[in-house]
Amino acid sequence: MDSAEYVQRVLDAYRATPGTCGIVRKPDRAFALALHARPVPLAAVENAFVLAAARRLARPPNAPPLGVIRSLAYFGPVIDEVLESSVGPDYYRYLRQRLPHWLAIPRSGGR
Repeated sequence: MDSAEYVQRVLDAYRATPGTCGIVRKPDRAFALALHARPVPLAAVENAFVLAAARRLARPPNAPPLGVIRSLAYFGPVIDEVLESSVGPDYYRYLRQRLPHWLAIPRSGGR
């Protein structure tokens, strides 16, 4: 996959990740290009998005709300964690299946 396609796929997945603002800025494109240059497998990036979203959503419904993710760089440490982990693809599939459930839970926003 060439760098342009890789960057576009990373940015599309980023925009679709729950908790992000849905806006791509120039630094986000640069970060995605740096991921391609490392090279970080696209699956690892996507798994990191799922892992981070799951962690943010699988909180008590009355927990204080978390701020919106405004930068792709927010996921940098999670991408590194995914790359270093020995977790298999079944776990990330499980998290992907659970995301709709967690998104459906009403949140009180800590009030």
